[in-house]
Amino acid sequence: MIEHKPTGPIDQITYAFSRITIWGAAFIVAIMFYEVVMRYVFFQPTLWVNEMSLWAGGMIYATAGLYAMQQRSHIRIYVLYDMAPQWLRQVFDVISMLCTSIFVFAVVWGGFGEAVAKFKRWEAFGTAWDPPIPATDKPLLLITLFFLVLQGISNLIRDWPSVAWVRKLFDVIAGVTVIVLAVWALPMLFPPAEAEFAVPTHWRIFIAVLLLAAIFYAVKGLWKDFNVTPEPYSENHDPSAEFDLPDAVMAQRPDQTNAQR
Repeated sequence: MIEHKPTGPIDQITYAFSRITIWGAAFIVAIMFYEVVMRYVFFQPTLWVNEMSLWAGGMIYATAGLYAMQQRSHIRIYVLYDMAPQWLRQVFDVISMLCTSIFVFAVVWGGFGEAVAKFKRWEAFGTAWDPPIPATDKPLLLITLFFLVLQGISNLIRDWPSVAWVRKLFDVIAGVTVIVLAVWALPMLFPPAEAEFAVPTHWRIFIAVLLLAAIFYAVKGLWKDFNVTPEPYSENHDPSAEFDLPDAVMAQRPDQTNAQR
């Protein structure tokens, strides 16, 4: 599969942060290998590897769906969709996006207070190593769902494709929303000393860096892609066609061309 290039502020944010989480699987394999060596070679098992793998795996699981949405690689059922005309497909897309938005709104509305409370008291896992999994994964899930809706709307506008002013208007609204929320959240990471806020300083700095990176990529997406018309994404429903090479390439490989034929 050819990776879909990012266009616009939301695509830029999703694509940039996916570059970080893409190494999560390799990190989990590495620490599990370390645990096996320490346990069965040196007979000194660790307290932290199992929970670290759960922690990292939860983050990867939450954010992978956002990247899959940006790449249009999520699983879809095309039984009715393929038989419908273009206008009806657009209706299906809008209905799907409305259902997704309602679901995300309900989850964020119902879980926002709990997520903030867990984060402020830096709620831990309650084990021997005691990592702050609830304090980090709960807010991350809500943030990911918020961006999932923005990413889905961005895909919808670009893949129809919509007229330029609609795309530009959405990019401005989405980019400014991300920037405003990030600027609003930054001071909350460093409240007055007397405030009840148990988040360690190094975690506050790390989250502040992530917020600044989100602002940077939102501005980059607006500046770089504002006047660029993205190419509409065409989905190939035939998996076998993904393995077909262009005729120009096959012409340079007559031995393999004949073998395949």
